[in-house]
Amino acid sequence: MTEQTFIRRVLCVALLLPTEPALAHTGGDAVGAGFLSGFAHPIFGWDHVIAMVAVGLWGAFLGAPAIWLLPVVFPLVMAFGGALGILGVPIPAVETGIATSAVVLGLLIAFKAKPPLWIAGIIVGLFAIFHGHAHGTELPAAANPFAFATGFVIATGLLHLIGIGFGTLARWPAGTYAVRAGGGAIALAGLAFLFGIA
Repeated sequence: MTEQTFIRRVLCVALLLPTEPALAHTGGDAVGAGFLSGFAHPIFGWDHVIAMVAVGLWGAFLGAPAIWLLPVVFPLVMAFGGALGILGVPIPAVETGIATSAVVLGLLIAFKAKPPLWIAGIIVGLFAIFHGHAHGTELPAAANPFAFATGFVIATGLLHLIGIGFGTLARWPAGTYAVRAGGGAIALAGLAFLFGIA
């Protein structure tokens, strides 16, 4: 498969995945308990989708080793945040942290920010705690916590891959502008979530 074919397929998946305009934080569980519920949770929440795609996009924009390190750090730390949520450990301003993650990550992409890898890892990890906590606190009562967590971690990885696929456009000059514009759009969407517009 050529790189162009791969990018087209990733972009098609990205367009097909978010089929509902609902946020993931409704408290309901339409898919069912366990793995499928955990898998659907980040995919059907636009606030999660944009932030998780942004992690992959920023990693691709930063290049190796960030292209693989950031998308590994995020789900690992997110699983920790999920455990905190399942255990009922309170974290203040979770929804604000989730929306802010999209704003900050989007701006980092839009302005071509290239901090040292350890700083990028801390930024991604900090926001992952908020995302994980939200998933953990919304664990359906009948769900197996391990299966639920496995589902949301796998879905997160797939969303990161979509961002990485789009981020590979930065290899070309025109693609760099598209990636930066994508970062700007992510930041604007994050602002909409932050101020309750979306």
